[in-house]
Amino acid sequence: MSDRHHVLLIGFTDAAACRLAYEDAKHLPGLRQAAVLERSADGIIDVPESHTRGAGVPTVGGGMVGGLVGLLAGPIGALLGFAAGAAIGNAAEQNWERDGGAGLILLSAQVQDGTAMLVVDITESDPGPADQLAADHGGHLERRAAEDFAEEVRKAREAAEQTPPEGE
Repeated sequence: MSDRHHVLLIGFTDAAACRLAYEDAKHLPGLRQAAVLERSADGIIDVPESHTRGAGVPTVGGGMVGGLVGLLAGPIGALLGFAAGAAIGNAAEQNWERDGGAGLILLSAQVQDGTAMLVVDITESDPGPADQLAADHGGHLERRAAEDFAEEVRKAREAAEQTPPEGE
């Protein structure tokens, strides 16, 4: 089976079970990101846990490349190159996190009062481990193609940008 990029939505009636599943999800093969969405009994949404595999790598990698290129201009060039490379890498990471946050906002509408949802961004070659994780913790699993989910987020963002702020 070829690798497939999915967003997994695992719903729980028990927030504690969701948090335990989150800890296990961090070890799934192909995991990119995972987050817990919880809604209290009075309707307040919270993201108490989140994990991004490789967080910081673009920033540090950009800094290292920039520093190496800057060495051609001497020590000051290395310092300036590192700073510029790190800034570029960090900007890429910020875009990635912004898109992830927008996805969580979109999904928050699906979390009912007093329940929780584990959201997993994963590249799967075998659905078995994620299916087993959901079964072991009593969650209901929904698998979405990551491309389709990204398109939903894009459309929601465009609609939000076209909606005038309240009071105008």
